[in-house]
Amino acid sequence: MNRYLWLAAAVLSEVCGTVALRAATDHPAWFTVVVIGYTASFFLLAGALREGMALGAAYGIWGASGVTLTAIAAALVFDEALTVLMGLGFLAIVAGVVLVEIGSHRAVHTPAPTGGPS
Repeated sequence: MNRYLWLAAAVLSEVCGTVALRAATDHPAWFTVVVIGYTASFFLLAGALREGMALGAAYGIWGASGVTLTAIAAALVFDEALTVLMGLGFLAIVAGVVLVEIGSHRAVHTPAPTGGPS
């Protein structure tokens, strides 16, 4: 499976777990979904890493996408506030993640010294 598909699934699992966490404050049965969502998210994130995605890029995209999508889901499901200022914050997060992703592709990996005799 493509590393971006693994990552997208990880993000969606994490968002489901987080939205369920909000629901669990009123209905404890939702904690089952919280545990499943978070557990699946970590396994799926590991899949993206196994497929060769850089850790910094994967974690940045996962975290930033999770923040943005969770806030949007909370607005839709729980009628929480979604303001213009929050929207500007989301844009800043996306810009930062894009820069990290681009930077991870342009970075040149230099092997560490082996530490053997000179």
